[in-house]
Amino acid sequence: MISIVAVTAPFFALVLCGWLAAQRRVLPEAAIPGLNAFVLYFALPCMLFRFGAGTPVLQTLNPTILAVYLLCAALVVALTIALTIGPAVPLKEAAFGALVAAFPNTGFMGVPLLVALLGPAAAGPTISVLTADLVVTTTACLAVAEAQGSGGQGLWRSARRILLGVAKNPMPWAIALGATFSAMGWQLWGPADAVVKMLADAASPVALFTIGAVLWRAGRHAHTRTPPGRYLPVAAIKLLLHPLLLLGLGLAAQALGAPLDDFALMVIVLVAALPSASNVAILAERYGADTGRVARIIMSSTVAAFVTFTAVAWLSGVRPA
Repeated sequence: MISIVAVTAPFFALVLCGWLAAQRRVLPEAAIPGLNAFVLYFALPCMLFRFGAGTPVLQTLNPTILAVYLLCAALVVALTIALTIGPAVPLKEAAFGALVAAFPNTGFMGVPLLVALLGPAAAGPTISVLTADLVVTTTACLAVAEAQGSGGQGLWRSARRILLGVAKNPMPWAIALGATFSAMGWQLWGPADAVVKMLADAASPVALFTIGAVLWRAGRHAHTRTPPGRYLPVAAIKLLLHPLLLLGLGLAAQALGAPLDDFALMVIVLVAALPSASNVAILAERYGADTGRVARIIMSSTVAAFVTFTAVAWLSGVRPA
């Protein structure tokens, strides 16, 4: 347990540093979007590209992992909406709650944390499920959020518009480009590779720092006071039910003879145990959802994950070198 805490504690400490820097105005609020843009458009794509290029393509885009993970995500989304929708939580808010329940903070936190815990072999399964969440889970939840008061055609138009937005996200393209380099055996030209490596090396610390700053900003701009009963159950679904459900589905898939090895299953279960993706707060603000509720779900899951994620890693048999 101590060896796991020695790895996880610095990651969560950097999140706290970002929150304190924003809260104490050491980091100006106006600088937070720029910091987030640096991570999203430069550092993180370079990190994902390097991991993708150095990993066999069938590990980066593993069909079995994608099938099991997406089935679990669909169940989590459906269950969260069913349990939370009501007069106080309309469809749009329930859909955003479902998104933060099913979408872990894989890009900003998960990839570097799991590689630090388990070694470079964890990158492939982690990137695989990140791709699923970026392309499928996010699109589905945003389409449901926009479907309130519209018919089937309105839902289809919303899904098309959201897919265009997903196409502008550089992370799936970085993953696809890395997979292409891996499949073709290509390598970047020396100076270009050096630039990509420098940006990739900046991704982990800056991304974690940015999580804290984004969470502070989301809480500051929340226009509603959300009672704990409307956000703590969703955080519990994210941190407890999501990994347990994924473990059960993975074991069932193995029993049915699916090509899912124990290591890959452990990696995706640990991904599911991560806190909610911090960038969902930005999406909620953009789509006019209740940012207060979304920010509180993300914040509570991030704080609690220091304990719950560490416990899941220990119970999974993780023993860092």
